[in-house]
Amino acid sequence: MKEQAAPNSHWAVHRERGSFALMKFTAQAVRLLGRRAMAPLLHVIVLYFYLFGRSARQSAWDYQRNLASWSGRRELAPSARSVYRQFIAFADALLDKLDAWGGRLDLDRLVLHDNDNLHAVLHAPRGQLLVGSHLGNLEICRALAEMGRRVTMNVLVHTRHAERFNRLLDESGANNLRLIQVSELDPATMLMLSQRLDAGEWLAIAGDRVPLHGGRIANADFLGQPAAFPQGPWLLAGLLQCSANLLFCLKHGERFHVYLEPFAERIQWRRSERDAVIQQWVQRYADRLAARCLDAPMQWFNFYPFWNTHEQRRN
Repeated sequence: MKEQAAPNSHWAVHRERGSFALMKFTAQAVRLLGRRAMAPLLHVIVLYFYLFGRSARQSAWDYQRNLASWSGRRELAPSARSVYRQFIAFADALLDKLDAWGGRLDLDRLVLHDNDNLHAVLHAPRGQLLVGSHLGNLEICRALAEMGRRVTMNVLVHTRHAERFNRLLDESGANNLRLIQVSELDPATMLMLSQRLDAGEWLAIAGDRVPLHGGRIANADFLGQPAAFPQGPWLLAGLLQCSANLLFCLKHGERFHVYLEPFAERIQWRRSERDAVIQQWVQRYADRLAARCLDAPMQWFNFYPFWNTHEQRRN
C-alpha cells in the first residue's frame, strides 16, 4: 500500500512551474481591469495553454473518455471542442476563486444542499475536516463558512509555494482563508492541526491529489480504471479523531451548488488493519467522486495523467 508516484509524472511537476505566476498575474489584472474586462484576456491565455499544453490536453481527453465509457453516456465522449470547453471552464473557475478570496462573491449565488444539517457544525466548539476534490471549486468553501459566522478555513495543500500563495491571498483580501503545507504528518503538524480544530477552525483537504514526496497512496477503481489516491485525508481523520465529511461545489449557470455530505463520523483501526481500513474509505470516496463527475462533467480540473495509462493516446 505504501507506494510513490513516478517523480517525472507527478501532478506538481507540471503545475508548480507556472501556476503561481499565472494566479498572481490574474489577480492583479482583475483588480485593475475588473472581471468583465479580464475574462476575454484570460480566455486567450487558456487558448495558448490548450494549443501548446499537450499533456494537459491529453489528460482532459482521457478523463472524458473514461467518464463516457464508465457511465455509458455517449454524449460525454471526448472531442477537440469538449476538451477546449473543459479548459474554458477552468478559466472561469479561476476568476471565481479570485472573487471568493476577495470577498466579492454574493452569497445569494450559493445554494446549499445539506440534508443532514452538517452546516450546524459551524456552531460546534470543535471544527471539522472537509474532504473536497478538484471537481468544481473548493475555494468556495470560504464563502460557505461565512454563511453562518466567520470561521477560519485552513486548506491543507502539498504545494511548495504555500507561503507565496498566502501572500497572494492577503493581497486579494482573503482574511479568513489560509493554506497550510502538509508535506508529511509529523507530530508537530498533527499537534498544530489538532489545536486548530479545538479552536473551532475548519480543515479542508482535497482527496484526489497524491503528495509530492513520500506520501502514502492507495489504488482505487475510478471511472473504470485504477488510479492512485492519497491516504492522507483518512489518516488525518483517524489520527485527529474528527469526522470527515465531503464537500463539493459545482457551478450551474451563475449559481454555485454546495453539497455537504456526511461520510465518516469516525475512522478507527487496529494497527494490523490500518491499510485495509484506509483502502475501504479511499474506494468509497472514489465512488462518490465518480458519481459527482456526472453532475458537472466539464468541471474536473486535474490536468495531469491521473490514471498513468498510455494506451489509446490521441495528440
